[in-house]
Amino acid sequence: MSEIKLFEVGTVVKERTSSTVVLEKQLQTTIEQNMETFFGVRFLKSEYMITSGRMDSIGIDENNSPVIFEYKRSSSENVINQGLFYLDWLLDHKADFKLLVIEKLGMEVADQIDWSVPCVICIANDFTKYDVHAVNQMQRNIKLV
Repeated sequence: MSEIKLFEVGTVVKERTSSTVVLEKQLQTTIEQNMETFFGVRFLKSEYMITSGRMDSIGIDENNSPVIFEYKRSSSENVINQGLFYLDWLLDHKADFKLLVIEKLGMEVADQIDWSVPCVICIANDFTKYDVHAVNQMQRNIKLV
């Protein structure tokens, strides 16, 4: 699995090593601030509350499809299961997502939401071979980073 690379941008660009991105929240903040650059996704909301939990980050991609981000520090956590749970919730609550898009990006973008390929991007330090295999077997748009 390819590792995400983070950079510190100043007068000189320096790659940040994984040890400097120890906390899940630090990684989340960095990705949210640069989501469009890293993934081509317009950031909508952090800690998006739902009836039975919260999505770490949510956005909409260049094709106007919803994108859920889930971050974990270790491979032992159930990031894929959690992402699938949030994806199912989102598909059952399209109107809530549309209201968020209206609030952040306007009605024109909200009217163009494409629900055919919503995506879950799971970001973790590592994934097990079973995670990779499970994602490859699913008929869902799940990316492991």
